[in-house]
Amino acid sequence: MNATLSVFHTKSGFVVCLLTALGGYLLWTRTGRTLVALPHLLLLARSLMHFVGHHRGPKHHGEADR
Repeated sequence: MNATLSVFHTKSGFVVCLLTALGGYLLWTRTGRTLVALPHLLLLARSLMHFVGHHRGPKHHGEADR
């Protein structure tokens, strides 16, 4: 039980909780606008994950397996 609660004491845990609360608030109060913006937000998130994902990891494009 302590391991679960320790997630909320980290900076990233706080940010995740804050973003979840903000998303819930926007979905609850501004449902129409949130649902209209959702496809754009998903495309933006996909692009950001693609950009960040290519700068990490053991191999880059074109490298041979070792």
